[in-house]
Amino acid sequence: MARADQEADVLIIGSGPSGAVTAKLLTEAGMSVVTLEQGTWFDPGDYPGDKKEFELAAGKQWHPAPNVRDRERDYPINTSESDVEPLMQSAVGGSATIWAGHWVPFLPSDFKVRSLDGVAVDWPFDYYEVLPHLEAVEKLVSSSGTRGNPGYPEQAGYPTPQIPIGKAGMKLAEGMDKLGWHWWPGLNAMPSIPWQGQNPCARRGTCMFGCPEAAKWSPDLVLFKEAKKYGHRMIAGARVSEIIYDDNLSRVTGAVYIDQNGRERKQMAKIVILCANAIGTPRILLNSKSKRFPDGLANSSGLVGRNLMMHPFGLVMGHFEENLESWYGPSGQLINTLQFYETDESRGFVRGAKWGGMSGGGPLSSKGFVGSEVFSDNGRIEDHWGENWHKMIESKFGRTALWAIVGEDLPEESNRVEIDADLVDSDGIPAPKIIYKTSENSRRLLDFHAERAKESMEAAGAKSTSVAPQMRESGWHLLGTTRMGNDPKESVLNQYGQSHDIPNLFIFDLSAFPTGAGANPTATLMAVAHRQATHLVNEARNVEVA
Repeated sequence: MARADQEADVLIIGSGPSGAVTAKLLTEAGMSVVTLEQGTWFDPGDYPGDKKEFELAAGKQWHPAPNVRDRERDYPINTSESDVEPLMQSAVGGSATIWAGHWVPFLPSDFKVRSLDGVAVDWPFDYYEVLPHLEAVEKLVSSSGTRGNPGYPEQAGYPTPQIPIGKAGMKLAEGMDKLGWHWWPGLNAMPSIPWQGQNPCARRGTCMFGCPEAAKWSPDLVLFKEAKKYGHRMIAGARVSEIIYDDNLSRVTGAVYIDQNGRERKQMAKIVILCANAIGTPRILLNSKSKRFPDGLANSSGLVGRNLMMHPFGLVMGHFEENLESWYGPSGQLINTLQFYETDESRGFVRGAKWGGMSGGGPLSSKGFVGSEVFSDNGRIEDHWGENWHKMIESKFGRTALWAIVGEDLPEESNRVEIDADLVDSDGIPAPKIIYKTSENSRRLLDFHAERAKESMEAAGAKSTSVAPQMRESGWHLLGTTRMGNDPKESVLNQYGQSHDIPNLFIFDLSAFPTGAGANPTATLMAVAHRQATHLVNEARNVEVA
């Protein structure tokens, strides 16, 4: 096990799902591995979901946007020129500590959108090359679900049985059945029975603010415990300021970081792997400059930070007469649908979206942001004050189900991550600025899907609906800013996540994705990281690691 002043075989920056998979595989292969994580460890007891003030805490201390939460371990992000607010968590386990647990693999078409639809780019490998790695990681995440979704090619089953979809899931399915549309029970990264030391889902429905039951899968609960058995070393509270590049060797040799006491330190390594998300990874590269790379490390293509994708997100709520007990979780997905996932040019746009059927949450969630401009059909705030507020809660709490629409946005170089000229984090490291504008294709896509989702709610018997075709605070999925590809002029990485410019620098997080699909990305992220780490284990003895 490498000490802080020793050279490790591998340095991983970031401890989210991709970093965790990588750490587990490399340590099991006998490599000395150190992970630097700017956040700290959370205990399940820290999470607010089992506390009376849960929904109030979720609006500030546990808000998913770092600009709102504003903890010392977060870094600020200039979003003044972005249509979407990025959401992430600084913690051991990364944003998977506060994710909803949606487990939705990409489809075969997602890897070949250029060939199929004439847009964006193809991936340098296809779905079937990823599939065995997907099946491997599904055993690691204690997923629960029902095998046989006709939207996918045949694959292995899941470790634990389906979590009940409940009355809210059945109500959503009723509308789909009446319209003759596809739906399938939701697959979630949480066990329905005790599994691998994890508790079964207690159905609190507070997944997106941490699981106090230690049931929802996250890297800190499972993979890093496994990696530690093989000598993995986690340095929490370590904020990386730059990656060290040796112009004479044409290699990276480690990273400089600021520890929790404000001291500057170095961690040296033979190989460096970035897993800091599609904002954090380009931020580190752009802040790391040398004689050879004056515009940022590994940036000869000029594409580091470019092609940011954030999955424009819409929400449609249905409010029903009957009590659906829709406070029950999981707040992952009760059911989902791929009915409108593939391109149909007659709709006026390309690509599509996955819908996740979800519960309505607590009283403040089910109200649907009354009086705001986010949702339609909610009236004035004055109409829902005092006694009317209580009537409104009685009519919606437990009686609301929703469709969460994850739309595919295509990569555009103008959507990007830059280093802000003035903004810095609490250690004085230059902070990122994101520039992101929703394309006309994405707007048409979201409008179409919102109308169809509203139609399904009405078919299910909703007495009213609330519709938000696009929500600003929805940037859970950050992708594309150091894309993979075969041409060094058109991409930052090769098909194994290896920098075209620097042979011992790798990127295994979502920033490597050439396109973003119309589905939640964590399942594919972990599968691709498993593929890349497996290749690295097999080829690590070669100097060039090609």
